[in-house]
Parts: sequence; structure tokens; C-alpha cells
Amino acid sequence: VQLQASGGGLVQAGGSLRLSCAASGRTFRRYVMGWFRQAPGMEREFVVAISWSGGSTYYADSVKGRFTISRDNAKNTVYLQTNSLKPEDTAVYYCAPTSSWGQFAPPEYDYWGQGTQVTVSS
Repeated sequence: VQLQASGGGLVQAGGSLRLSCAASGRTFRRYVMGWFRQAPGMEREFVVAISWSGGSTYYADSVKGRFTISRDNAKNTVYLQTNSLKPEDTAVYYCAPTSSWGQFAPPEYDYWGQGTQVTVSS
């Protein structure tokens, strides 16, 4: 699986961005998809995950109520709508697949593509 995240940019605090992650291959629908982020000097952290059909989601407390994940299996794409952005949301955002639900740590995910930079100014 190859992954390409896009949609990042520079936004003022309170603003919104819609991130996309396009995956190659025919097996996209077999994977749970997660979004992670990594700020400079920090470890990669879990943001949100969505189940194979999109029926279940799990959010980190830091983004709950502000971010929304969705997926379109016909387009092999997972989305992250980010609203009410804060300066502490500044990071490179990555998507990644995993085979099982309930896995929310980076080592449990299988592939990592290029991320997309989100910068939130105060």
C-alpha cells in the first residue's frame, strides 16, 4: 500500500483544513485507517482511527469534537476534517493502515507515506 497525504497548509487559529490521504492498491477497504501527527522534536502521536466500513471511529481526547474522520472506499481515500484549529495542532499529519481495530499506537500500523504539514498561527 502506498499512501499520499495532502491538504495541509498555513491557517490562523480557529480555522479549518480538510486533509486527504489517497491509497494505492485494491485492499484499502480491508484496513483500519488512522491519522497520526508529529510535531518537531516530539514523538508521533495518534489522532484518530476509522474502521473498515467507517462505522466506528476513535479520537484522541485532544481533537475530540474538533476533528472528523471519514473514508470513501470507492476512492481509496480517507479524510480528516480539522476545525477550530489551535497552534498546538501544528504538525506533520500522516495516515497509515492497520489490520485490526483497537490499535492506536504507531508501531501497530503497517505503512507510512509522506505526510502533509499543518501550521496553525496564533
